[in-house]
Amino acid sequence: MGFYIAPQFLDRLAVHITKNYLDLPNVKVPLILGVHGRKGEGKSFQCDLVFERMGIEVIYMSAGELESPDAGDPGRLIRLRYREAGERCRIRGKMAVLLINDIDAGIGRVDGLTQYTVNTQLVHGTLMNIADTPTNVQLPGSYDSEPTQRIPIIVTGNDFSTLYAPLVRDGRMEKYYWEPTRDDRLGIVAGIFEVDQVARGDIEQLVETFLDQSIDFFGALRSRLYDEQVVLLIQNIGIERISARVVNGTEALPEFHRPDFRLSHLLEVGQAMVREQQRIQELRLVEEYHQSTLSSRSLSDGKSGGRDRRNRIEEPVMLPVEPSSKSYAGDANSTQLTPALVSEVNRILNQGHRLGIEYVDARRFRTGSWQCFGVFERDGAAALEALAECLTQHPQAYVRIVDIEPQQRIRLTEQLVQRGG
Repeated sequence: MGFYIAPQFLDRLAVHITKNYLDLPNVKVPLILGVHGRKGEGKSFQCDLVFERMGIEVIYMSAGELESPDAGDPGRLIRLRYREAGERCRIRGKMAVLLINDIDAGIGRVDGLTQYTVNTQLVHGTLMNIADTPTNVQLPGSYDSEPTQRIPIIVTGNDFSTLYAPLVRDGRMEKYYWEPTRDDRLGIVAGIFEVDQVARGDIEQLVETFLDQSIDFFGALRSRLYDEQVVLLIQNIGIERISARVVNGTEALPEFHRPDFRLSHLLEVGQAMVREQQRIQELRLVEEYHQSTLSSRSLSDGKSGGRDRRNRIEEPVMLPVEPSSKSYAGDANSTQLTPALVSEVNRILNQGHRLGIEYVDARRFRTGSWQCFGVFERDGAAALEALAECLTQHPQAYVRIVDIEPQQRIRLTEQLVQRGG
């Protein structure tokens, strides 16, 4: 399988690493290069390809190593890995780098509820100290008079705004936002399917169809194509014997044949994966699971009037609905939907957004356990018909409509259209 390296990515990493090994006159070179961008765009993998091409020795660290039950351990570990990279450079006579993957997941402040520990503070301080004095990196409790080999540090992440601002300032960290161009995406996806001999035209149409998907989507798509053969293998061997056959079996496993790489099949499997993504984003079950906790916190705030507030349900502004028992049959005159509600539904869909319809009974309303009645896009008539049907089928339930932004798949507004009971 051939792998594509984006020319701009190669240039930025190669220049940063090489500059740190040169003695440029009267030039202060930032020690750290921060590669950030959207999830799944192959930042770490592109780094590995560049390191392999340049013949660089790499010392790896992950976000999971930046926290410990013992205060000071992650900072000490960073110093150890930095000095280890310097020792490899000295012994093997090659460039070396220290790579810290997903740094914002380890020491980033995502929101006000993110725990800020002593180690988080010490890791920021350690990296700033190394960036300021890269040739004098000492271990706790000891001092080495010999200068430390200067080693460039590469960090990857999604959102560097969650890091401590003095760490990412110019002079300490050089920033590079990785956003693959159309040519980059075509090159990378073509490399993924190179051994499968997928035509260049099919690659272009595949990328254009799933233009808003990240790079790792196409790798997952190729892996999904082998599912049918794996299922057949399990059926032939038997679900009870597959473990022993695969792990410690004496017989060789059958060869996997080339799956169906026709464009129509690729698009079909890709659309199925997209629907799974949309379902996760639109359900947002985490909000339901945490709604009861948040409600309990809000009800317990304040010492006065706590007993009255405990029995009161906070409700959003409700759009008016005509009181009627008639069901919607496609005729605007027979629906119980008011002009204001119809206008709001059309406004959401005309913006290119998705409209979600949800309902919940009075008992589950307090815990926020909403159920999805349907999600609609573009077709206003179908959305209004479904909304009227939901109101008719659940006359005693709470019903709301949700404005969903399709690109980021986030909820913009939630509006109650029927009060339960």
